[in-house]
Amino acid sequence: MPSCMNIWFILMVSIPMIISLTNPRGESERSSAALHSVSCWLSPDDETSLEYDFYRETCPQAEAIVRSSMARIYYKQKDVPAALLRLFFHDCFILGCDASILLDDSNGDKNRSIERQAVPNKSLEGFDKIDLIKEELEEACPGVVSCADIVSVATRDGIVLAGGPFYPVLTGRRDSTSSYYQEALAGIPRPDDDITQTLHLFSRRGFDERETVSLLGGHSIGKIGCDIIQKRVSDFNGTGQPDPSISPDLIKEIIQKCQGGNQTTSHPPPSPLTSLEMNESAVRLSNLQTLSSSMSSGVGFDTHYYRGLLRGRGLLFSDQQLMAEEKTARLVRAYASDDGSTFRMDFARSLMKMSSLSVLTGTQGLVRRNCSLAS
Repeated sequence: MPSCMNIWFILMVSIPMIISLTNPRGESERSSAALHSVSCWLSPDDETSLEYDFYRETCPQAEAIVRSSMARIYYKQKDVPAALLRLFFHDCFILGCDASILLDDSNGDKNRSIERQAVPNKSLEGFDKIDLIKEELEEACPGVVSCADIVSVATRDGIVLAGGPFYPVLTGRRDSTSSYYQEALAGIPRPDDDITQTLHLFSRRGFDERETVSLLGGHSIGKIGCDIIQKRVSDFNGTGQPDPSISPDLIKEIIQKCQGGNQTTSHPPPSPLTSLEMNESAVRLSNLQTLSSSMSSGVGFDTHYYRGLLRGRGLLFSDQQLMAEEKTARLVRAYASDDGSTFRMDFARSLMKMSSLSVLTGTQGLVRRNCSLAS
């Protein structure tokens, strides 16, 4: 059962979440469903098997080390928060937040593929940043802080540095000894998914429509390779025509900004969440030009992503599909209609939930000394 400290902590962070879950303008969710969502946090499940300040005795400076490391990294490389957000998402979305995405060996079995080799994961970045933080923690507290906790805490700190909302991260995760190649191939959402498939995949992980729409707001930061969107503006679904859901002014803007740049790369630039899930051929395409994922003068975590969807300016088909059904379109309108506080609160709440998906704790898994090795 959770300790009194953990119950107090969860109640304290839940109060503003309950306020956020009151219906924003434009939607009509029942408050009973909202209260049920929060009450689930208080059950002795994944969420409450983690603890507030888990390392308070074994490595009390752990989170301060992560925070200071992320600050140094961010001021040298501003796109790190988006890269880590994708890394975090791809890890947690497949069998939970267990750092399985970081594994770079197959326990000596050369015939076995690993999770980070799956097509949706080939363009992930940020592994080296996690390794840097892990090295600092190993110097301070050898063999204590898990790679899974580093990913979750570093992602939160990166979001804050990028102007996003702070949210508490419970700790105590353990690291997986296994990698999940086939599951990653089948379970990661794609940029060309329609709204039905997107909602289905998120629902399988326990996220409702509101949580899904708020999580996709992570596309407020990061960049999207022209490779991924060029067919939307030139040959949508083999029609030889642009996707009719894209606004004409955005089509012109994409064509203008994506011209040139014939250098080759096997790793398109990073973007958050599902922005770079693609097929095999997309990985081999050659345009290095990149676009802001919102195509907006706005920067950081505000409502420009949702306002863009209202104008047909979603760069990814899966993003613009949020306007294809009223049950998600009303949420887009709600997030776009205020000062951003509703989105920021819901985004934080959904990331807290994601960070607790199917975690390993106690004697499960292990604490890796090297995040890329299973032992």
